[in-house]
Amino acid sequence: MLSYQHLYHAGNAADVHKHAALALALDYLTQKPKPLSYLETHAGRGRYDLSAPEAVKTGEAAQGIARLRDGFAKDHPYIRALKAQPDGLYPGSPAIAQALLRPEDSLHLAELHPQEHAALRSNLRAANTHVYHQDGLELAQSLCPPTPRRGLMLVDPSYEIKAEYGQIPKWLAAIVRKWNVGVVMIWYPILTSGAHRSMLRALQADYPEALTHEVRFPPARDGHRMVGSGLFVVNPPFGLEAGLKPLTAAFRKLT
Repeated sequence: MLSYQHLYHAGNAADVHKHAALALALDYLTQKPKPLSYLETHAGRGRYDLSAPEAVKTGEAAQGIARLRDGFAKDHPYIRALKAQPDGLYPGSPAIAQALLRPEDSLHLAELHPQEHAALRSNLRAANTHVYHQDGLELAQSLCPPTPRRGLMLVDPSYEIKAEYGQIPKWLAAIVRKWNVGVVMIWYPILTSGAHRSMLRALQADYPEALTHEVRFPPARDGHRMVGSGLFVVNPPFGLEAGLKPLTAAFRKLT
C-alpha cells in the first residue's frame, strides 16, 4: 500500500518478534557452507531513525525494542545485527539479512513505495543486494525458484488492504509449487478484530507441518488495535522452533 510508511512503527514489539525470528533462521541457514538466496516482498527503507518525529509520535519503539532488547543474550544473531548498523539506526529486516548473510549469498528486495524504494536503494548498497521497484508478491513469482535454490523468503505486508489476508494463501500455493525447498516466513499482525484467523486457518490446512509462532503484548497506546504478532513458516530450519522459546518467554514478561 503506497500510503504505508514503516517509520511510524519501526522497532515496535511486532518488529522485534519478526526480526529476532528472522535472525535466528538466517543464522541456522548460514551454518552450512552453501550459498543461499534471500527474498523480501515488502522491504521498506531498510534502516530507521527511532529518534525521528514519526517514530516518537507513535511511541511504538518505546514499547518494543526499548523494553525487549535487554532480554536477549549478547550473542543472539538479532543483537549482532543491531550492533552492525551505522549511527545507531534500527535495522529493518533487509538490513538484518544483509548484516547476517555472506558475500556469496544473494539478496532480492522489493519495495513499491517510491520514497521508500529510493531510501532502500541508498541505505543497502552492496554487490550481492538487488533492489526492485516492484510489487513484491509479483516479483517473488518471477524469481522463484531463485538461484541459488537454497534460501528464505520473508513476506510481511502491511495488511492495510484487507484483501491481502485472502490473497496470501493462494499466492503461497503458487510459490511452493515452484520452490518447494524454500523457507517461506509469513508475518501477520494479531489485531483485536481477529482479521488474521481465516488466513491462518487456510495456511495451516494447506501446510500442516509448517511452524506457527505467535506472541502477545499490550497495545502500544490507548486504542491501538495490534495486540500480538504471528509468523507462519513453511520448511522451517531445523532448530528454529526450539530457538524461539526464549523469545516467547521474553514476550510473556510484557503482558
